[in-house]
Amino acid sequence: MAKVWQHPYLNIFKHFKVEEWKRSTKDGDVTTFMDKTLRGTVYRISGSVPASNYLQLPKTSTQSLGLTGRYLYILFKPMPTKYFVVHLDVATEDSQVVRISFSNLFKEFKSTATWLQFPFICGAAKGSVHESTAKASKRDLVGLAPTNVRWTCLVLDLRYILSLYLNRSYSHLKSVKLCSNLLVKNLFTSDLLFDPGLNYFEAQRSKVALRGISPMPREMAFPVPKGEEWHDLYDYIRFPSDGTKMPFDSIQKGALDTAGALVQDDPVAQIPKEVTLSKPVRDRVSLIQQITSPKEVPRQSLLLTKTIPRVHLTTSEPLSRVHPEDQTCWREDLQDGDDSGDDGGIHVYAHKNGDVTVHTVRVDSDQNVYPEVTGANVISTKKSARCTKLLPDPILKLKRIIGFGGCSTRWALWAADGAVVYPCHALIVAVDLDTGNQRFFAGHTDKVAALAFSGNRALLASAQAGQLSVVRLWDFPAGKGLSMFKTGMHSVSCLSFSYNGNVLCGTGKDKHGKTVVIVWNTAKVGHGGEVVMLAKAHTDVDIQTLKIAFFDDTRMVSCGRDNVRLWRVRSGALRSCPVNLGEYRSLEFTDLAFEASHCPERELEDRTLFVCSSSGHVLEIDYKNVAVSNARRLLPSEVQHSHRREKQTFNSGPGIALNSICLSSSFCATASEDGYVRLWPLDFSEVFLEAEHNNPVSSVLISPDNLKVLCTTASGSVGCLDIQSRDYSTVMRSHMGSVLAFSVEGFQKQLVTVSQDNTIRVWNFESMQQLYEFTASDEMPRTVAFHPSQQIFACGFDTGVVRTISLAASKLLEEHKQHHDSITGLIFSPDGNFMYSCCARGTLALYNCAVQKSHIVRVLANVVVQDADHGPDALSISADGHLLAFVGPSEYIVTLMDARSLDELLRINVGILDLDSTSLDTAMRLCFAPFPLNHLLVSTSSSKVLVLDSKSGRLIRTISQAHKQPCSSLALSPDARYLLTTGDRVLKVWDFGMRFDVNSQVFIGHSEPIQQVKFSPNQQLVISVGDAIFLWDFLGVRAEETSKDEIHSSIIEDSRIHSSAIEAFSSPEDEADQENFEDLKDGANDVPRQQAPLPTRVSPTCLDLSSIQRMAHEDTFSDLEAEEELHPKSQSRESGNRDGVRAVKEPVQSEEPRVMEPEVIWPSSQPCRRAADEFRKPTNGSETQSNARPDCYRHFNPRFKTSAPPKAFFASPPAGNEGLKLRTVIGYNGNGRGNMVWNPDTGFFAYSCGCLLIVEDLHSGFQQHWLGHPEEISTLAVSHDAQVLASASGQGYRYSRCQIRIWNISSGTCQKVLSHHETQVQAMAYSRDDGLLATLGDYADRTIALWNAQTYELMSSTRLSEPVHEVAFSPLAVGHLACVGWGAMTFWLTEQQGAEISLKVHRVPVPNAIGPVELTSLCYSSDCLLYSGTSTGQICAWDAETNHCFMTWEADEGEIGVIQCHGNRLVSGSNTKRVRLWSVAAVQELRAQGSSARSSSVLLEQEMTLDGTIVSATFDHCMDMGIVGTTAGTLWYINWADNTSIRLISGHKNKVNEVAFSPEESHCATCGDDGSVRVWSLASMELVVQFQVLNQSCLCLAWGPPPVFPSGAESQQIMAGYSDGTIRVFSISRTEMELKMHPHSVAVMALQYSVDGEIILSGDKDGLIAVSSPRTGMTIRILADHRSAPINVIHCTRKQHTELGVEGGDLWLAASADRRVSVWVSDWLKDRCELIDWLSFPAPTGPEVPNPLPPSLAAFCPWDKSTIVYMGFGLQKEVLFYSLLQKQVVEKVPLPYFATSLSLSPAACVLAVGFNEHLLRLIDRTAKTEQDYAGHDDAVGLCRFTPSGRRLFTASYNEILVWEVQST
Repeated sequence: MAKVWQHPYLNIFKHFKVEEWKRSTKDGDVTTFMDKTLRGTVYRISGSVPASNYLQLPKTSTQSLGLTGRYLYILFKPMPTKYFVVHLDVATEDSQVVRISFSNLFKEFKSTATWLQFPFICGAAKGSVHESTAKASKRDLVGLAPTNVRWTCLVLDLRYILSLYLNRSYSHLKSVKLCSNLLVKNLFTSDLLFDPGLNYFEAQRSKVALRGISPMPREMAFPVPKGEEWHDLYDYIRFPSDGTKMPFDSIQKGALDTAGALVQDDPVAQIPKEVTLSKPVRDRVSLIQQITSPKEVPRQSLLLTKTIPRVHLTTSEPLSRVHPEDQTCWREDLQDGDDSGDDGGIHVYAHKNGDVTVHTVRVDSDQNVYPEVTGANVISTKKSARCTKLLPDPILKLKRIIGFGGCSTRWALWAADGAVVYPCHALIVAVDLDTGNQRFFAGHTDKVAALAFSGNRALLASAQAGQLSVVRLWDFPAGKGLSMFKTGMHSVSCLSFSYNGNVLCGTGKDKHGKTVVIVWNTAKVGHGGEVVMLAKAHTDVDIQTLKIAFFDDTRMVSCGRDNVRLWRVRSGALRSCPVNLGEYRSLEFTDLAFEASHCPERELEDRTLFVCSSSGHVLEIDYKNVAVSNARRLLPSEVQHSHRREKQTFNSGPGIALNSICLSSSFCATASEDGYVRLWPLDFSEVFLEAEHNNPVSSVLISPDNLKVLCTTASGSVGCLDIQSRDYSTVMRSHMGSVLAFSVEGFQKQLVTVSQDNTIRVWNFESMQQLYEFTASDEMPRTVAFHPSQQIFACGFDTGVVRTISLAASKLLEEHKQHHDSITGLIFSPDGNFMYSCCARGTLALYNCAVQKSHIVRVLANVVVQDADHGPDALSISADGHLLAFVGPSEYIVTLMDARSLDELLRINVGILDLDSTSLDTAMRLCFAPFPLNHLLVSTSSSKVLVLDSKSGRLIRTISQAHKQPCSSLALSPDARYLLTTGDRVLKVWDFGMRFDVNSQVFIGHSEPIQQVKFSPNQQLVISVGDAIFLWDFLGVRAEETSKDEIHSSIIEDSRIHSSAIEAFSSPEDEADQENFEDLKDGANDVPRQQAPLPTRVSPTCLDLSSIQRMAHEDTFSDLEAEEELHPKSQSRESGNRDGVRAVKEPVQSEEPRVMEPEVIWPSSQPCRRAADEFRKPTNGSETQSNARPDCYRHFNPRFKTSAPPKAFFASPPAGNEGLKLRTVIGYNGNGRGNMVWNPDTGFFAYSCGCLLIVEDLHSGFQQHWLGHPEEISTLAVSHDAQVLASASGQGYRYSRCQIRIWNISSGTCQKVLSHHETQVQAMAYSRDDGLLATLGDYADRTIALWNAQTYELMSSTRLSEPVHEVAFSPLAVGHLACVGWGAMTFWLTEQQGAEISLKVHRVPVPNAIGPVELTSLCYSSDCLLYSGTSTGQICAWDAETNHCFMTWEADEGEIGVIQCHGNRLVSGSNTKRVRLWSVAAVQELRAQGSSARSSSVLLEQEMTLDGTIVSATFDHCMDMGIVGTTAGTLWYINWADNTSIRLISGHKNKVNEVAFSPEESHCATCGDDGSVRVWSLASMELVVQFQVLNQSCLCLAWGPPPVFPSGAESQQIMAGYSDGTIRVFSISRTEMELKMHPHSVAVMALQYSVDGEIILSGDKDGLIAVSSPRTGMTIRILADHRSAPINVIHCTRKQHTELGVEGGDLWLAASADRRVSVWVSDWLKDRCELIDWLSFPAPTGPEVPNPLPPSLAAFCPWDKSTIVYMGFGLQKEVLFYSLLQKQVVEKVPLPYFATSLSLSPAACVLAVGFNEHLLRLIDRTAKTEQDYAGHDDAVGLCRFTPSGRRLFTASYNEILVWEVQST
């Protein structure tokens, strides 16, 4: 009933009578005035300092509004060009106060446990430039309110905000503080959601009231004039909302959907919706289900949601099993909204009570102690089959913490059950002294500064350090948090509870450094009430200890330097009086205690107070009379103990410096600075028991039963003295500084740690007991490592010294001083034979530890990054001990070395792995994955974790946004299933296979950055160090608890086995194993199995290989017919396909081990007449599965295109009358493979660019262009006599198979077109006698074909079982050829049988020492040698006579895709961009040694690094010079003798977007998506200069116009627009950037200079046109007429003064993608720009609408500047001529397709039009002719005539074609 008076809504200003200022307060400039817009009185809060100008409700912070409404309505208006701040204090159901603040001063969202800060983006008036710009900008508009800001109705869903961000339940609104600068009309609270734009009649008609929407009450409404709409005049913001712009990063106006944008309490009426989260919230909330690829599904009946709202779930990969009966319950409609945001999503379960709960990961322990969150139902994983997450949950359970203190070592308390309670940084630990079990109280976000128990020890108070100090109250027996409140102090030093727990007092310092004493009433906390401050006082005296008298809750005593004071609370005031100390007034009093015994006849106040001091004085004070009754001075014993020398005190005086005192009814305990705990009788006559410590004792406390004494020391230890047995036990020891590193020794279960306190400590991590302690007084240990097999550890110090210490002998073994700066990395090899260290100066050292006395082996300088921040994990070694990885020599590079020799093997530049990033990434931490995974994990500065292949450096996958800040430590579990990352003071556990919707869990507890985290060797514990040592029980499934097949499937292959694959693999006799396959499918569940699975038997996917034992004594080659005779069907199982490929699986004859022979493959040999008929696509499931593209770059993959060539040419030019002649092609297709040929004898040189074949004279540069291919050319082959050239391309639009064209080189004509392969041709080769041509299909085709090179008839075609990459004929043996593929070399032998050819084959695997590799390239030598390259960088040498590999060597760090060999020299090219020249003269001699040959005689002579991966290469017979092609689209001339490399052909790598010409037509410039601007010489078409901008695309270009006053010099300026909204002006003469402007927030799409060059016109993707000055870079004005549609074209021309009836010299137009053209006349000197015409063209609707839409193209006619030529998407495919004078279309020219590019010749009435169908059309308006031209491989996206009209440039993706315009 308490909430009824607030229903339906509450007017806060009216209820609290703000105008009277009795229940509210104001400060600063707060006034009222009449607002004309609202026609009423509003409050104006202004002032430059928001903290000093505000309106606050209620009057004081100790009061509470108590408003329970779910929604808070704020009617306000920010002041223009000002900042404002609003603070809301909200109470939760667990009595915690959370501050919610929003302001346009905040730049980003921030959150803590008690504070949420949201940036507020101020809306602008409708239609303004600010509003249109805000649609595309996110963070740039967070700032000052615009000048035309509007009145706003802001609706805050307080319940939803607390639930979503902090996982807390909303109770009530406590206070509101409105700070300058803003206007406020009123505040309201309600449980109803009001829509201001809805009236009562509309609400009834639309029935939206049933969904919780109500019209806005009159009292809350803004005035709306007749005929106007509410939303056109005001802003309505609901937060959180479904808006598409940063819904949880900022508060701003979004699209309002009153019918579907609500969160309801009623699950029947509510449609579950998708909620996105920003990254800060994702890091705080772990158990959320992220939607990665939402898809709409049919909507089901709402009756399905009667019991609980169903949540729409999608996953990024198929799930294992979904029962049909469960599928319907998951089908729900998605709410309208933006699903493309990169914030992911969460699923919120709404319960009937309206609470929305998001589960968070908690710090667990032996006994969980956390505040309970009510109203949350447990989600069953069985019912929620689609909601997959990492299990078990939680996967970590905090077991123990080794640590104490953090802020102070004074606090250790006795609990009622005999447990010891003490703080450990941000946690509170309770230890059972009998069992040693710990339980934890978590909730503080900073270190705990003070603790206090109530008299019955049921209520515990804890104070948090820091400027925002808070106090938490706990129900200690229940382990439940009761309340949290702010203290109002910057630091709390002491807390004290009254005996009954009703009063709590605390003391500390305020922000000015003055001492503060505060008293709170805590009587109602146990019943759900709030803590109320009773009194507060400031004082100048020092207070060390403050305690409440146990006999009176209103009385307190404090002591400090020079004072002892008595305090009392009376009439709401806290007053004090000093005790007259007399001669003792100058002492420093440290602690006090009341007399414990009490006689019934004495009054309660008649108590003796004991106060101790640092000088050894103990004063007895008569509390009643406020006077010193007795004074004693405790002196050290004069009697020497028999077993030791008497320890001297730390105080300079003769007395014992006392730090703490505690009294029982029979004795007194003191803690002193000399390290003693002493027990005295109450008269202090003698010491009857004492305990000595090595450090000062900070506090002492007697147990409730008076049998034990608890003490703490300044060195961070907690101890317990048993009085009866006189035994002393250590409860806890700890480091006094941050723990920097640790290492685990698995056999003895020991842990060694190093800390900033200059100590090295060794622990037993089961008992938590400290075993050893080593102290270095003048140097700090930085890193430590245990020897893997001995009781030895090594430690590195900040001085650069590395010391090796033996625990068994407790002595120093070795000391190494090779380093001269702090050690950042120190590790042992897995076998313990080597040790590695590195320092902050970049030095790396290798030590030999295999001998008794370790010694240095090698030292390298400047190889590791010179940064101390990379410690202590700067080094990482692979599990097999072969590879050593570290960051260096720069922060962008990760280097891998041979761990035994420190020879560099691989460098990986992590800064360029993310192509979408605008900044270079740096490597931070790294670690190797366990064997056999060849993975290296690297964390980066952008909070990513990169998973790299440690052999090739290839990026396997990326874990984005692992933490808010860069990861401070990485660790993989020994079974490689789980990944640990640390950052932001949290620990995350990830599923390394990334198999679930939620792959991580978050664990908190550390109050400082975590320095290091690791698994224990047995994977049962996780250890993290930082502020303390945390030991976590790991509850995840370990390797021994699951099947090996499951681990291999989920981690190594990163994929899941689906039911279809299982069916394809299973055989009839395997039905008994189906249950095992079901377990394998559901393996992602990660629930431990009840029993070990049985081994599964899986049939091979491709049945074409067999192990034939009987072949040992037969010839290597055997034909297929003989094999069939030896294996009748009755004795073997056969598997065949339509291609005739068979395999034989022999039954096992005996149990004896077999001798493995090379596997033999027998393809069917087919005659010519059957080759085309027999070839078919695979039809069985096994072959279909193997049609995956091989993971090697050598295999050709055509570039993806959305365009298609035309079905037919409409107007081919007549012979001899062509209007265009192709002159030059700029570019080389770097996507091809082997698509460049050069014959050094004849000089013939040819290469491909798109579908064109270019034959170029290397001396003159003259090009011939051979046309005919319909698609991209993949590869080339030239005959040995250089008379015939073969070129291959993929299947075209009109062709079902690939084309292989045979060209006569001398005549340049195509002689033959071959068609056989179905997808792509991977490679081709001519036999040495030019009698045969072998063609090889790609991975999808998998066919090798042999052609008669004279008649080009198909001789043989064989279907292969697996992809093959390259083919080559033997130069010595006729009919011998070889192919390379996965893990084997295949040797083929052709035999002529009449008109037919039969094939025999021998498949030889690579040696086992190489491992599983892909053979990617091959080349025959002239002396029976064959060389092949591998995907891992080796080169294998084969004996071509015996067909075996006898030697390999490491030739590169990456995949070798090209090999060329002549004589004794060999050239290799790889994806590391390197070309290497090898001397292989000794290989022929090593051939006789067989497999025992060593590679030491192979010498690397030279190497060069080019600009891309090597894809083609040809060298002369001496291997002195050659030509090499790269993926960057460059052909290089290589001269080994001169060690030079020269660019022969160079082009853009990505799409070309624009071309511009110099006024004098001497140069041209091109730009592309690769971010480059390239300047070419038009005479030679050679590259002159290139300007490169990283990580941006250059989208438009303009050349500066000639100067107004000609000076004889050509314009040397180029202006370019980029995708980030910038415009850069480059100087060609100085080859540098002159100016950079940023007029746009999105991509610049069009650019143009004004006629005189004094103005720049630029249009962006949002339709805004900016007018800027090229001299100053300033933006003069913004034109928003085309907003919301990208600008396609801006065109300027000079206008005569009297034309068109408007003054101005510049006539220009802009065309946008929405088919609108604006025409303007400008006089920039007079700042005039006038719109003179506006053209809008209609467009059809329906399924025929192309996607994407063609651009809108417009230009002024050079021959008639009052006419505009327009083309675009319209009702007809046509060119429109529009007259500005007649204001109408005067002519139409039909087109075959919609145009994609347009250019008008300035020399004649000629138009060039490009189409998406790879077609170029030339339209002559004078001759009325049309001609179509082929030659483009993709859409013709660019056409540009030169200024003279003599040449035409066209571009198709990255190809640039230069046409010569023929004179008519």
